This record gives sequence, structure tokens and C-alpha cells, in this order.
Amino acid sequence: MAVEGDAKNEAGAESERPAKRARFNWIGSESHGLDKPQVERYSRQLLVPAFGVAGQGTLCCASILVVGAGGLGSPVLLYLAAAGVGTLGIADDDVVEQSNLHRQVIHTEAAAEAGNPKTTSAKEACQRINSSIKVVEHRTRFTAANALDLVRPYDVIVDASDNVATRYVVNDACVVAGKPLVSGAALGMEGQLAVYHDRPGAPCYRCMFPVPPVGARRCADAGVLGVVPGIIGSLQALEAIKVATGIGEPLSARMLIFDALTTRLQTVKLRGRSATCAACGDQPTITAETLPSFDYAHFVSADTDPSPLPVLSAAESVSCAAYKARVVDAGRPHVVVDVREAHQFAIAALPGAISIPLKHLVNRIADVQAAVAEAAARCPAESAAPDVYVVCRRGNDSKIGTRLLRQKGIGNAFNLTGGVVAWADEIDPSFPTY
Repeated sequence: MAVEGDAKNEAGAESERPAKRARFNWIGSESHGLDKPQVERYSRQLLVPAFGVAGQGTLCCASILVVGAGGLGSPVLLYLAAAGVGTLGIADDDVVEQSNLHRQVIHTEAAAEAGNPKTTSAKEACQRINSSIKVVEHRTRFTAANALDLVRPYDVIVDASDNVATRYVVNDACVVAGKPLVSGAALGMEGQLAVYHDRPGAPCYRCMFPVPPVGARRCADAGVLGVVPGIIGSLQALEAIKVATGIGEPLSARMLIFDALTTRLQTVKLRGRSATCAACGDQPTITAETLPSFDYAHFVSADTDPSPLPVLSAAESVSCAAYKARVVDAGRPHVVVDVREAHQFAIAALPGAISIPLKHLVNRIADVQAAVAEAAARCPAESAAPDVYVVCRRGNDSKIGTRLLRQKGIGNAFNLTGGVVAWADEIDPSFPTY
């Protein structure tokens, strides 16, 4: 006698009748909207009492836009995709490069070698983790002109950008469109995180920073230990989930500050909404009408540069090609003063260069003069004094150094145009850039 579900008859031949399948009824799906595969996939989250099926059901219907698919955006996107956000938007106009990979863990070496768009690389990674969610690429720079169109379709916005101008654009667009903002930043060995404009009376980013910070730097200039944006980005993902689902207590009107060197986290209370804020104040000047034409580049650069670069004449600068041909290849004794910080000098330097960081140069003029005297001893009799070539990373600080040396009486000091980056691009491909 065959049991239920046996697909063979008594003679052992295949039966043309389909096998009967047991059916089970269960309740719950009608209330939270999760089907069997979703319950099984997100089961470990469903077991968290503070989250449960209500939180998961809400998250699966939520939409979150992540601005930036870099060091911060990588963990944000991966964790939100894994957690089951219904629609995940990615806004970035950059391509993957080798120097991204130590911190931008969503991307691969293959993507860097091909120069793939970050949005495409990130989308592929998110869908490898969770093919059931919708991932939308916005392969464009987040600007004043498109900001409102980008944020309006989403429930929550995550700012994972790496520059001050974009932070203001994202904030203002969120205020105008009425969207909560999860903002993070990481640089060097430090990071910070806050949630803005998520409830009545809560401040926005512009309330806290009505004037752009002076001397703000980026990872490309100041560097960052890869795990630091990983930590901040993971916390951004957590805050985005909390805001999207309404669970817990988001970092509203508070800022979390992380010091990686001491492994210390502290939370500071922020003041409330500013009545005079240009974005969310009582009489805002940044509105849906004015935002698209607001000049954010000028706003963040005006009156914030404490030391504008000196303008050097053509006679005070030398190209890398000219330096190599007229000095290096000709074997002329000379002095190279590298004004980068010591930790950058240790990465790679021009042959024979002496390290004097720009901030110490004014107090080490004697060292430069001693180097000139030493080079002069190698010159033929009655020849001109050896020239001094000032170099930095990209040719900016070296302008300041050149002007300083000339002011201190070293009139044959010259700026090496483009710095060591230009040297690597134009002269020596084996010279590592960073």
C-alpha cells in the first residue's frame, strides 16, 4: 500500500497523478506581511523583542537613500541590504580605485582594476547578499540642482559623503523635503555620528554648523584608518534602521564621538532647533525655490581658508621635467627640501631629499643653509650657489615653503610644480602615489 505522496503505482511505474502535498495553515502573515522565506531569512532579527515581526515588516517596506558608496557608505549599504530594507538607493558619481579598497569594503580589486562606477559595484554587492530587495543606482553627483529629486522618493536619508559642501546640500534637501537624516563622518582616527531633523524641535546639521568649519580636510588629504569608517558606517546603518522602523531612541539632538586611539565613545547633547537657521528656522531662506540655485561651493570656501596659497611667478617654479633634465640628469649639486609631514615623507621621497615639515620650516632655516653649504662644497670652483627645490605632495605647501625661504634670504629656492604626484605621473612611474 502506497503512502500519501508516493508517486508510483503498485506496478512501480510513474503515476500520472501529481503527488499530494501536505498543506499547513499559519497565522501572522496577514498582520506583518512577511512570507515564509522572509521569516526564515530574518529569523534572528525577529527573535529580538525590541524589533520583532513589526520592525521587520516595516523595514521590508521602507526606502533608504545612501549618499556616498565609499568608506562610510560601504558598511551602511551592506548592513541595510542584509537587514532587508525594501528599497535601497545609492547616490555616487565616482569610480572604484585601488586606494579605496582598504576602507571601502563593498568594492573589489576587480572593480578597481576596471574602474567600475561605485554605484554599480555597490549594487552588485548588495544583491549578492540579498537578491530580494530593490537596489536603485543614482550614478550622479549629489548637487543642489538634483538634491530634492533624489531625496523625495525615500523615507530616510543617510549622508555617507566625504566633503563639507555635500553635507550641507544633503541636510538642506532633507529639511525642505521633510526627511530624517542620519549623518556620519570619519577622518584619521576619529569619527562622529548624529541624527538630524527626525522629529519636531530636533536640530538640523546647519543648526549645529551655521558657518562651515575652517580648514576641513578629506580622507584623500588627511588619511583614515580603514576600520574607523567601518565602525561609524555600521552605526549609521543601525540609526537608519531605528529611524525607519520607529524602534529605540535614535541619536536625535545628540552626537556620538568616537576616538579610535583610545577606543572611547562619548555622546554629547546638542542644542535644539535654531530659530534663526537658514534651513529649518522660523524664516528659512533655503526653500524648495532657492535651494537648486544655492552656491554651496562658494558657501563652504568663502572666508574659511586661513592661509591662501601665495601666487608664485613663473621664474619661482620649475616643472618636474625641467628639474630632471637640467638638474638631476646634468648631475648638478642641489638641495631638495620636502615639506610634507614626516609620516608622508616615510612613504616615499625623492633621492637625496631632506625632510623639514612646513610647520617647522621657519625654525629650521639654518638646516637648509647647512644643506646648501654642503652641496656647494661639491660644486666646481666659482660656480653659482646650489639651487633649492621645495617639494610636497601636490605642489601646494611647497609654494608656501618656497615663498618663506625666499623671504628668509634663500633667493634661489624654487617650487617643484605638482609635487611628488606629478613626479610619479610625468617622470617615474615606479614612484608610489597615495
